[in-house]
Amino acid sequence: MSVIWNSVVEAIGLLGTGAVGVWEIIGLSLRVSGVSLLIAMAVGVPLGYLIGARRFVGRRLLMILVNTGMGLPPVVAGLIVYMFLSRSGPLGSLQLLFTVPAMIIAQFMIATPLVTGVTAAAIGSVPMELRLQARSLGASAFHEALLVVKEARRGVMSAVVAGFGGIISEVGAVMIVGGNVEHSTRVMTTAIVLEARKGNFGLALALGFILIAISFAINNGLTALQQSGGRYERQ
Repeated sequence: MSVIWNSVVEAIGLLGTGAVGVWEIIGLSLRVSGVSLLIAMAVGVPLGYLIGARRFVGRRLLMILVNTGMGLPPVVAGLIVYMFLSRSGPLGSLQLLFTVPAMIIAQFMIATPLVTGVTAAAIGSVPMELRLQARSLGASAFHEALLVVKEARRGVMSAVVAGFGGIISEVGAVMIVGGNVEHSTRVMTTAIVLEARKGNFGLALALGFILIAISFAINNGLTALQQSGGRYERQ
């Protein structure tokens, strides 16, 4: 218990003094995961709606690909991005390897299937009668989609939470494509791995507690938004 308590005290001290560049690392972690999640939402929510609400040729195959992507090991996603961005890869001329954009791409690959799959399940649970009623009232396809997404908003928020949880704690992919370069691509998870490898287990644990605290605070906010939607439905 003393080790844990000392790590908590050290974590507070790190936040207070900004030692080991902790605020820089926290800021980069939030920027990479935040941008990745926003892009994943922009792609995953419409795609999830398409899978959950429509019937079309190739839908089954698309569902299989999404479900497979939900279980894709992050390190494999990082390896795929690395191969594409390496000098011999098809996108090597962009010189994105070991940069923040490369890390965002890797986390986007991890988050998008999670957002898509959970959104599709939420959309699929909306009664068909609601869509039929909207059509009978002359709603366009766009307004029908907005209505369905609004009805399934608690499930969509769950998709956002799942996507965020899948990337904020991810280490393998960002380590491969980012390289854990100090003052450039070092995020919370890769910093923890680095300190643990150096034998600084107290510092690594302190950084871990900071990461847990950040994840708790953000997920608490997302959960509050989700529950507020439930209270609105009961009113």
